[in-house]
Amino acid sequence: MRRRLRNLDSVPVAAKARHDYVSEVDKACEAAIVQAIKRYHPDHAFLAEEGGAQGEGDTVWIIDPLDGTSNFLHGFPHFCVSIAQKVNGRVEHGVVYDPLRDELFTASRGKGAFLNSQRIRVSERKTLDSAILATAFPFRERGAMPRYTKIFSAVFRKVEDIRRTGAAALDLAYTACGRLDGYFEIGVKPWDVAAGALLVREAGGVVTDLAGKDEVEEAGSVLAAPFKLTTPLRQLIVPLWTADRD
Repeated sequence: MRRRLRNLDSVPVAAKARHDYVSEVDKACEAAIVQAIKRYHPDHAFLAEEGGAQGEGDTVWIIDPLDGTSNFLHGFPHFCVSIAQKVNGRVEHGVVYDPLRDELFTASRGKGAFLNSQRIRVSERKTLDSAILATAFPFRERGAMPRYTKIFSAVFRKVEDIRRTGAAALDLAYTACGRLDGYFEIGVKPWDVAAGALLVREAGGVVTDLAGKDEVEEAGSVLAAPFKLTTPLRQLIVPLWTADRD
């Protein structure tokens, strides 16, 4: 991945949908990850961004081989690999790896979250006025922009600032380690959030969808923050998200 970053013009790219791309690097990384897991767990199933659902079983590996593909293809140095292991319908382990910074975020249910083996916690921010959040525009669901714009405006008026970095898994990892005070997005997929959501929860934070429900892998939206910021963010976001649903 780092080697191909030096010669991006030679990387073959295809459009999965408008503004949604897959590169040779995505496919190669995913194949390598799946092959490595199958070597030790040939009976496990997979849900991967490029390969989709593969196999059946109680254990499913949820893989995003290159979260932030557009960043990568533009040489913007912010992307990662995200892998989660779901057992009997519940995510038990999660890994987010930033190859450029050599930062490995890991979490296991009930055992905490770590960055390069050092324990991490969400920020201790208590009020929104000094909080820095991350978000992303709904590039897969551009018809949702009017509703998203209302949410963005409401939140932006209350916080210190909002970042848009283009890599959901890293936004969640940064929320888990306190670099960000929270993160929200609509239009996410299971491989975008499965590992990162576990990181935030194991780091002491709260993760729900924008309607306030705990299950986020299939919800299509996510809100992650420390406990004391969760309620004020929900009060801003949930009414706007649910009001226009019909």
